[in-house]
Amino acid sequence: MAKTSKIVRDRQRREVVARYAERRAELKEAARTAASPEERAEAQAALQRLPRDASPTRLRNRDTADGRPRGHLRKFGLSRVRFRQMAHDGELPGIRKSSW
Repeated sequence: MAKTSKIVRDRQRREVVARYAERRAELKEAARTAASPEERAEAQAALQRLPRDASPTRLRNRDTADGRPRGHLRKFGLSRVRFRQMAHDGELPGIRKSSW
């Protein structure tokens, strides 16, 4: 299990990313389609003034059950360890161990 503080911090970052997502998209579009270099520099400066945690790059995929940061299976939202345990216990519908 991951430290509770790490899980809480990641949850707070996700909220900040969601809050600033529209503004970031507008500024990135303005910087990309700027008519003059001054407009582009102004848009980039405004983008840099946003909070650091507003960038989606700072998010970490974590296991929804216990917050484990590594071995994350995106399709299920679980770590490989938790996925295997739940699959063996029959808690994941449609998942069974392959045999050939």
